[in-house]
Amino acid sequence: LFNRLSVAHVKIKPISSLHGNKKILIQKLKGDVARIRETIRCVSHSLSRHRLPNSTQMAATTTFFRPLLPSNSYKSRAVVDSPFVSVPRSSIPSSSPSLQLRSLVSDDRRKSNGKLRVSVIVSAAATTEPLTVLVTGAGGRTGQIVYKKLKERSDEFVARGLVRTKESKEKIGGEDEVFIGDIRDPSAIAPAVQGIDALVILTSAVPQMKPGFDPSKGGRPEFYFDEGAYPEQVDWIGQKNQIDAAKAAGVKQIVLVGSMGGTNINHPLNSIGNANILVWKRKAEQYLADSGIPYTIIRAGGLQDKEGGIRELLVGKDDELLETETRTIARADVAEVCVQALQLEEAKFKALDLASKPEGTGTPTTDFKALFAQVTTRF
Repeated sequence: LFNRLSVAHVKIKPISSLHGNKKILIQKLKGDVARIRETIRCVSHSLSRHRLPNSTQMAATTTFFRPLLPSNSYKSRAVVDSPFVSVPRSSIPSSSPSLQLRSLVSDDRRKSNGKLRVSVIVSAAATTEPLTVLVTGAGGRTGQIVYKKLKERSDEFVARGLVRTKESKEKIGGEDEVFIGDIRDPSAIAPAVQGIDALVILTSAVPQMKPGFDPSKGGRPEFYFDEGAYPEQVDWIGQKNQIDAAKAAGVKQIVLVGSMGGTNINHPLNSIGNANILVWKRKAEQYLADSGIPYTIIRAGGLQDKEGGIRELLVGKDDELLETETRTIARADVAEVCVQALQLEEAKFKALDLASKPEGTGTPTTDFKALFAQVTTRF
């Protein structure tokens, strides 16, 4: 939420306008500085856990002092210019916001039995801090693109990746923020999700072609899944593990990339390896929608390894796009929609089918806020 804290100031007033023994009053006020410091620490720690839009002002009012003087010993709402008491930076967590505190003496006799109550107003100017985003399946063809896009926008995002193998980690750069882990094992996911703001799930079971297929002889190739890597284990249990880990870590948004076709139990993809891959994907999507975490479910059409950003994107629901001629989309465009979903409120709590018009037709999509605004379905 806030980049850093320099110095928090506590302005004590009014001193010169108070009647009575000012020396005693000043001593009492100084004695409360320690209490103010602790309150700053608590408030700033609380504020640092919440992200606010840019240029937002947050204010919290808390009474720090117990009644000090009878009400007739001060002038109500007197304003006096007095020196600031600086609170050392070391007394507040480094991740905390920049805070400026000032005290107001207000006539609060009804609530304080006629005695003085001094309140401190805490105000903090919020500045946008980059979102920390974990991309799972970052070694895959679409996952690599999402991870790269996040890395390129370092002013907006801090990118993390989760891959299955050391080879995949090296393939995408081998950075320290790339974790190696098996999504089927909850304990392997936990370190990667700690401290993240958002999660992009791009994991999927991958079928293998059975050896011996000869295209020259015609016929169709046969596929299988490795033992333990069936869609039930990867697309259901693996994704459920990720959602659970993200929820436990306090993640604020999850973007899940799936596939169109889930409304049709007889879809050809379900027959691959007799594994019902779309059924298990759909079950994970429903689990996410029921989790309470803000989400965006993107059900992509046929994925193509083509350049992105040059086509008009189309959104739909309930596999309606599969009944048209626009049933495919470039992986790079899917990746861009994932990134945009992390930044727009219009994308939250929505599920959409995604495809694109052929290159050269329509107008390339640049207004993603308007694109998400077209979506009305939550699942």
